[in-house]
Amino acid sequence: MAESATQNFLEIQDIREGVLLLKNNSIRGVLMVSSINFALKSDEEQTAIVYAFQNFLNSLDFSCQIVIQSRNINITPYLDALKDLEDKQTNELLKKQTSAYREFIKNMVVGDTVMTKNFYVVVPYTLMEIFGVGGASKQFNFLKQFSKDKKDQGQEMKDADFQRCKTQLWQRMEFLAMGLRRCGLEAIPLTTPELIELFWAIHHPEQAEIGYYPEILPELLK
Repeated sequence: MAESATQNFLEIQDIREGVLLLKNNSIRGVLMVSSINFALKSDEEQTAIVYAFQNFLNSLDFSCQIVIQSRNINITPYLDALKDLEDKQTNELLKKQTSAYREFIKNMVVGDTVMTKNFYVVVPYTLMEIFGVGGASKQFNFLKQFSKDKKDQGQEMKDADFQRCKTQLWQRMEFLAMGLRRCGLEAIPLTTPELIELFWAIHHPEQAEIGYYPEILPELLK
């Protein structure tokens, strides 16, 4: 079966055990990171956070990429659900309160949409690093194209090599999570279904905006 145009564009060969396996046989892990309201912190707290983050960056001996994803979420279905709830209310007071709440939400959000931001840290690892070759410094782009070196593509990574790289990758991700925790941030690795949904939403923003996601096979729910 011929690959779709999207599959040809992406440099992702497979998503396995919460790991992105690229066509050039390098792998990526993705951490989803929480946020803090820096502006509401006191001057002392802001200074402490900046120094903690500076120390965190200086402690890294491998490259990583920080990705910020902004997208609209259409709340029209939520407003419609509130309208249905309002119509079904038998208590007149609750009916008025539901209506007032729906109008408040509708007026607060211009255009019936809200903007959300998600923060990710993408962590790389390559098979060559196991043998001491400096692949960690190679720059990569998460949302566009990971690699253009076609000579490394076409051969699948062996299971034993994949497990070795995955072990090293998890160690890096744990190190990153601990460093971010010192900055007051929580970081969790994305699972296989979450990675699938992330990339699907990137290439189907309109469907994702209204909360639609594709069905994921049970064997991938790991």
